Amino acid sequence: MKPKIAIVAGGYTSEHDVSLRSAAGIESFLDKQKYDVTIVQLEKDDYTALDELRDYDYAYITIHGAPGENGLLQGYLDMIGVPYSCCGVLAAAMTFNKFACNHYLQGFGIPIAKSILIRKGDWNHGAWRKANGEINEQMLHDQIVNGLGLPCFIKSNVGGSSFGCTKVKTPEQVLPAIETAFREGDEVICEAFMKGVEVTCGVYKTKDKEVAFPLTEVVTENEFFDYDAKYNGQVDEITPARIPDEVRDEIQALTLRIYDILGCHGIIRVDYILTEGWKVNLLEVNTTPGMTATSFIPQQVRAAGLNITDVLGEIIDENLSPALPTREGGKKADDKR
Repeated sequence: MKPKIAIVAGGYTSEHDVSLRSAAGIESFLDKQKYDVTIVQLEKDDYTALDELRDYDYAYITIHGAPGENGLLQGYLDMIGVPYSCCGVLAAAMTFNKFACNHYLQGFGIPIAKSILIRKGDWNHGAWRKANGEINEQMLHDQIVNGLGLPCFIKSNVGGSSFGCTKVKTPEQVLPAIETAFREGDEVICEAFMKGVEVTCGVYKTKDKEVAFPLTEVVTENEFFDYDAKYNGQVDEITPARIPDEVRDEIQALTLRIYDILGCHGIIRVDYILTEGWKVNLLEVNTTPGMTATSFIPQQVRAAGLNITDVLGEIIDENLSPALPTREGGKKADDKR
């Protein structure tokens, strides 16, 4: 009997359709001779698919955003005893919150951009308002324009960077950028601009080995690596990145270290900016990276001389229950994460 694999896609955010593209990519990569593969699509306020997951032996999570990237789905799968592809509840919740994750990793000596966090409650009724309820523009100027400098980035703190992200160049753009970011979630991060080379590194670990893929260099004429750059071809993605070997080695080692610090699982991707003197600065950690045929991870796997089907098979097989041959009615006799 072939293990039943659910590729869990969709979700509740603007990256819903991007997730479906990743699901199609993963479905094409998996070995159909070895696994019985189905794409299970989660939609807001529709819990049918959640009930269906009880009948699968393994969940490959490829939801970009809630509830698959923030720990909610992981907690549910833990409760029903279905193993899954990515990190657990704590690491997922931590990495989903960019501000919390970056500042946590800063405590381990990892450089990050200067940033401030704005919560919706404070924005609507708190310190960012004057007594008469108007926006405190002087505070905006002091905290963001002067405090972070321009240009800076303003984006949702609890979602991807494909939507609701603005590169702010003038003081007049600050307020509309914050309002745009709040449409994606209840927290906004304002982050200082770092000029340099953007690179990204994918890694994974099993009980037997650790693998760091070749780095990809991200080059775009757009203001930043936005939706059009990611999904409409307005970017050059150069793998391996054109950086010194010692810098590559440093980033690969750092990415594996971040993997361990956060307690990650499966494949993760970490993005960096290399500023003057090849100084390595963390941008963000992605625990459910895109998996279309042209996404970074499949590119890096090919550049490493590996087969994406084999890589995904290793990750899945390590967590499948050894009691699968005794499964009856789609339920495992012994689930083990």
